[in-house]
Amino acid sequence: MSHETLSTILFLVFVALTLAITFWASRNTKSAADFYAGGRSFSGLQNGLAIGGDYMSAASFLGIAGIIALSGYDGFLYSIGFLVAWLVALLLVAELMRNSGKYTMADVLAFRMSPRPVRTAAGVSTIVVSIFYLLAQMVGAGALVGLLLGVHSQAGKVWTIIAVGLLMIIYVVFGGMKGTTWVQIVKAVMLMVGAALITLLVLGKFGFNLSGLLGDAATQSGKGDAFLNAGLKYGTAAQGTWGKIDLISLGLALVLGTAGLPHVLIRFYTVPTARDARKSVLWGIGIIGVFYLLTLVLGFGAAALVGSKTIAAADKAGNTAAPLLAQKVGQDIFGDVGGTVLLAVIAAVAFATILAVVAGLTLASSSSFAHDLYAHVFKRGAATERQEVVVARVAAFVIGAIAIALSIFAQSLNVAFLVSLAFAVAASGNLPAILYSLFWKRFNTAGAVSAIYGGLISAVVLVIFSPVVSGSPTAMRPEMDFHLIPLSNPGIFSIPIGFLCGYLGTILSKEYNASKYAEIEVRSLTGLGAERATGH
Repeated sequence: MSHETLSTILFLVFVALTLAITFWASRNTKSAADFYAGGRSFSGLQNGLAIGGDYMSAASFLGIAGIIALSGYDGFLYSIGFLVAWLVALLLVAELMRNSGKYTMADVLAFRMSPRPVRTAAGVSTIVVSIFYLLAQMVGAGALVGLLLGVHSQAGKVWTIIAVGLLMIIYVVFGGMKGTTWVQIVKAVMLMVGAALITLLVLGKFGFNLSGLLGDAATQSGKGDAFLNAGLKYGTAAQGTWGKIDLISLGLALVLGTAGLPHVLIRFYTVPTARDARKSVLWGIGIIGVFYLLTLVLGFGAAALVGSKTIAAADKAGNTAAPLLAQKVGQDIFGDVGGTVLLAVIAAVAFATILAVVAGLTLASSSSFAHDLYAHVFKRGAATERQEVVVARVAAFVIGAIAIALSIFAQSLNVAFLVSLAFAVAASGNLPAILYSLFWKRFNTAGAVSAIYGGLISAVVLVIFSPVVSGSPTAMRPEMDFHLIPLSNPGIFSIPIGFLCGYLGTILSKEYNASKYAEIEVRSLTGLGAERATGH
């Protein structure tokens, strides 16, 4: 039996299992609280697993292993950045968000300010960040299926992207938050077991000797010792100072972005108390931390056993390093059948990963559209819960369609890199507004709106005029060249711009509501009143 057939069977089993979960959840999804927040019924451990499931995306599994396999030490910075980011989320945002909101990020902002302009801004920003992030996942799906099912034609990849899009729409429309969370939990367990298995097999081949593994990786990469030192990807002599600035920019975006990612923020609403919100972040950090240590072995293992040349030949951005490693290790230890089985298992896990993360993102953006834009901006708070949930389901279709269309054009970009753009946009637009709103007395509507739009627009404009879109061989439009700054991640400029716009907007406006600040301060620290909050 070929590995194509086997992986297809395994993958279909996973899809059948998750669709069954979704159907079961749809029968238990009655109220808006069920659809948006899973009825607040998840324990700390369950939500921690789901946070891990939401966060350990295809980008971190496929993208980071690929970047480490091709650029060595510099790729490892992604692993560290993604992990440290959780400390920011834990210490500054998790508990306070859980206490002060109801279903979406905008609930926290709109509480102190005049709700309509703020909800409009927050809704727009949530949808933009989610679409950037969705792009990364769908591109990953296209690359993966090409490798797995031996589909190398452009049409085949396009159909894959469409199929993933349709599946995620089904999960969200029928399962809501309950279905999506269970899909995340199943997937997190599968991913951890798969990654741990391959890591043990790789280490076993080197007699559990890490320096042997690193030495072989350096030799096989064709770069020698440079592979184990900084400077292969960022800050090379050719890039000069801009390369170094780009690296700092990437770091800032990764570390500050998590706390502003809409699909991570809505996870904090699915638990009954703030104590559970903290507990779930601790579980999440533990699971994610172990996982990123495993990606280190996967990346260097792929360089040592498969070789950087072979990886780059299969996919120039390196997105298929982990599945190729699984196949190689399997063949070496268990013969050809072993290689086939391991490749199929890892590929099915990676695919499951993509589906779960994509469903979480679609849920975040469609619930923001329904709860923030439709119910509170268009209907001025007069919509019934039933209408809201219907609109959320329709929005899931529309956002899914947009993501499918854009992904078809972004197929040449590295997946981890696309995600870092989403992080930059989240850190520039959402984070300043959330932090100011929780910690600054004077903050007001004008400040919130200008922080979100200022950060969002500056990040998106900087990306458009960067080498990501034009003027470099791996750009979205390599044949054109209108790039103005040689910086691929906008974070270092757009994050301060977001904070500055929020500050100026606040100072220049007269509005100030001390009693509302006092109330949200008490609420964010104690959780009093949040259960009854209607989000007005």
